[in-house]
Amino acid sequence: MKVLLVDDHPLILSALQTVIKGLGDHVNVVGAGSGRAAREALQRDDDFDLVLLDLQLGDENGFDLLTEFRSGYPALPVVVVSASDRVSDVIRSIDLGAMGFVPKRATNETLFEALHVVMSGGIYVPTMSMSSESAVTGRRSTDAAPTAPGPLHVVNKEASDGSFQKQPSLASLGLTPRQTDVLALLLKGHPNKLIARELGLSVETVKDHVAAVLRALNVSSRTQAVLAVSQMIQQHGDFSVLRNGQTT
Repeated sequence: MKVLLVDDHPLILSALQTVIKGLGDHVNVVGAGSGRAAREALQRDDDFDLVLLDLQLGDENGFDLLTEFRSGYPALPVVVVSASDRVSDVIRSIDLGAMGFVPKRATNETLFEALHVVMSGGIYVPTMSMSSESAVTGRRSTDAAPTAPGPLHVVNKEASDGSFQKQPSLASLGLTPRQTDVLALLLKGHPNKLIARELGLSVETVKDHVAAVLRALNVSSRTQAVLAVSQMIQQHGDFSVLRNGQTT
C-alpha cells in the first residue's frame, strides 16, 4: 500500500510516517510538507492508494486541496488528519469527499481502525455529539452532494445521563436490497445519474430510493447519511450489509 502523507509540520510528518509504516512492511509512505509538494508527488506518480491530508497547511487551504484531489483523482481516497475536531470541520470534510476524518489527538489504534475502514471501502468519522437541529444551512438536493452541511438529526445523540445512545444497526433499518445498493453508491459520492447508470435504473427511480434511504436514516442530506452510516458501522461493525447488498 502506497500512502501520501501531507503535513507541513516536520515533527508531525515524521511521527505519522513512523506510525503508518507500523501497519506492515507492505506499506510505503511518501511525505509531503506542503500542498505544492503533494501536488508534485501525485503528478510524478499517481499510483497512490491513500492520501492523509492535514487541513492547516502553510501554502494551501486544506479544504481547497481536498476538493482538488477529489476532482483530479476521484478513485484515490483521502483521509483528513487534523488538529481540529470541530463538528463543522468533520462535516465539511466529508461533504467535500473525504473518506475519513481522524483528529490528531486520536490514538494510533484509532488511526489504524480508520485506515482499515477506509481501505475496506467504508467511511470513518470520529464519534460526535451534536444537536438534532444544528444551525448549519446548505443545499439539500437528493441529486448532488450539498455544498454545505445541513442539520444532522441523529448521529450520536447524548442521553440525559451524559452517555451516548446506540445507533440502530444498518440491518435493522429495513432497507430493500435495491435501496441498500443505492446507499452503497451514495456513500461513494455518486450522483443520481451515475447510480442510475450503474444499477440500470431511471434517475426518477433512483431519486425515490435515495429519498427512502434518507427517511430510514432519519436524515435530510447525503452528508448526514454518510455520518450516520459511519457511526452505525463503528458501533455494530455491519459494513458487510452494504457490501453484500443484492441487486434484484
